[in-house]
Amino acid sequence: MVFLFLVVDTLQHMRKLIAYPLTCIYFLFFGFFLLVFHPIQWLCFNVFGYQAHKKSVDYLNFFLTRCLHLLGIRFDIKGREHLPKNVPTIIVANHQSMNDIPPIIWFLRKCHTKFISKKELGKGIPSVSYNLRHGGSVLIDRKDPMQAVNAIKKMAAYIEKHNRGVVIFPEGTRSRDGKPKPFQTRGLRTLFAEAPNAYVIPISINNSWKTLIYGKFPYGIGITMKYKIHKPLKISDYNSDDLLALIEATIKKDIVINE
Repeated sequence: MVFLFLVVDTLQHMRKLIAYPLTCIYFLFFGFFLLVFHPIQWLCFNVFGYQAHKKSVDYLNFFLTRCLHLLGIRFDIKGREHLPKNVPTIIVANHQSMNDIPPIIWFLRKCHTKFISKKELGKGIPSVSYNLRHGGSVLIDRKDPMQAVNAIKKMAAYIEKHNRGVVIFPEGTRSRDGKPKPFQTRGLRTLFAEAPNAYVIPISINNSWKTLIYGKFPYGIGITMKYKIHKPLKISDYNSDDLLALIEATIKKDIVINE
């Protein structure tokens, strides 16, 4: 028994040691694509318009997603056949790390995904900040509830008018150990009220938190990140309380902690 424990402990230490150089390589490529796509986004947005800018964001996130392969990370995406077409959508998911986001943008690109993000992300990050400011997302001030509500109302009107999708993580912050946190419902209630023709797409995310199992450096390696896209729910078919309860239950029932 002691021998087995020592073997497992040694393997875990070896895994972490291997993660250091792989993480350096990952960050090198990740930063490279952020820098390269920043002027591409600017050109697409200012010269060719929305569709070209969207394509540039899609392909940026294709490359950011593929960068995770450098860490031996794989993706298991189930349920894409459920995605509705040409309707406004509200994509609701649990949140385990920032690595949740590029795969959502890439694999759900047909939904024209936008984000409700904290205002701090709107500056200083190549490509990411530019897209948040110009790609249809909204930036909210968490210290100013009125501004946040008005921004969410603006987003709801936008997705209704243009048949776009908005991504919201109702836990409010990421889970560091994969265990889901209670959902905060104010933003969702506002979206439901202001975008009554939209469909809600619940998504259960598993194992993304393991990319940060050692902290911010090195990244976890050899992980399979799993996304389960559930069947869409039409807002007009439910009252708000029932819909909120159904969304939270649907997402959380497929979150597996000790996988």
